Amino acid sequence: MTDAAVAQPVRAAAGARVSRLMRGLGAPATLALAAIVVAAVLAPAIAPFGEADIDPVNALDPPSLAHPMGTDMFGRDVASRVLYGARLSLFIGVAAASLGAVVGLAVGMIAGYFGRWVDRVAMGVIDTLLAFPGTLLAMVIVAMLGPSTANLILAVGVASVPGYARLVRSMTLSIREADYVLAARAIGVHPLVVMARHVFPNLRASLIVYATLSVASAILNAAGLGFLGLGSRPPTAEWGLMVADGRELLEVAWWISTFPGLAILVTTLVIYGFGDALNRALDPKRGAR
Repeated sequence: MTDAAVAQPVRAAAGARVSRLMRGLGAPATLALAAIVVAAVLAPAIAPFGEADIDPVNALDPPSLAHPMGTDMFGRDVASRVLYGARLSLFIGVAAASLGAVVGLAVGMIAGYFGRWVDRVAMGVIDTLLAFPGTLLAMVIVAMLGPSTANLILAVGVASVPGYARLVRSMTLSIREADYVLAARAIGVHPLVVMARHVFPNLRASLIVYATLSVASAILNAAGLGFLGLGSRPPTAEWGLMVADGRELLEVAWWISTFPGLAILVTTLVIYGFGDALNRALDPKRGAR
């Protein structure tokens, strides 16, 4: 069989997945997410003002042509800070979700594959973490390590590990009983090779979807911690911190908190919509419904 003949079914399957991804709300969610990412990446080029440019003369100006989202108490342009905040919030969300995915994948796959005492010990640790709400666990970690962007990513990432671990473990328990896995184990294939070649490829799609949705959850958790003063430090443009900055001025300058809050809402809804579309794209049975 030629390489072209082998590649043709692969291209057809990829095309079918893209088609399923773009059905229904998938296309608007995908385009909206792409627009948010592009705006975040190009923030220094498209933002009319700098992230921390202060203009006391124009402090607390309402939305206008010069400042579409108004200015804050220091005269900083809210629209520019929302754009810069998108960069940080998306980075925190992706970094925290990636950290949780890597650790949760390792713990869940090892626990599910080996079972017995390994499973009991690993799941005992995970169950202990699950005893704390994710946001509360992240708050405790940041409180111990100190507020900073790096510690915020670590805290949110660690708080997301139990969800990944439980998902991967449950799928690994099923996959390890498949005939091809049992055959590989019977002929003495090393466990790490079996997990890499047979177990991981069969749970990869579900992990990708879960990780995508976890980015939205991480953004919400990071914004919540930033609102409480446990995230990035001023004058960093971070959406949760921006909402907190304007909470005492809602009656006279509603725009300071409103627009960052809307940015959090829209971004998380778009990511959830994209994650749902991605789930349909990677699951032909669901995508056919």
